[in-house]
Parts: sequence; C-alpha cells; structure tokens
Amino acid sequence: MIHKTWQNSERVKKVKCIHTNAQKYMVDRALTAGKEYDVQNETEEFYFVIDNTGKVGGYYKEYFENA
Repeated sequence: MIHKTWQNSERVKKVKCIHTNAQKYMVDRALTAGKEYDVQNETEEFYFVIDNTGKVGGYYKEYFENA
C-alpha cells in the first residue's frame, strides 16, 4: 500500500522530461518536454512522478534524463 503515500512523501530525485513521443500512449497530455519532475518512486522500467495533472503517474524511463 506504499502507493497511497507517494503523493505526500519526499522525492527520491528530480528528472527532466526529454520527449513525449510515445508510440502507444498519449503521454503529451500528462508530461511536458523540458520540464523537471519529482520522482516519488522508481522501478527498473518506470519512474513514478507527479505529472501535470497533479497526481502520481508511472512512465517509462526513456522519457526522462537525470536533472
């Protein structure tokens, strides 16, 4: 149930969105290229960030670089 406290927890690190060219999903509605985001949690494949909607969303790491 750790996902219920991600919104209020301290960030793990900051990442910068480098592109929103998704093949399968509409990422450009929730992320902005060039903007920095706070990482709330991280797995091997995903970053969980507070996106433009104000909620935590999981996105592939390929959209980001370390800030």
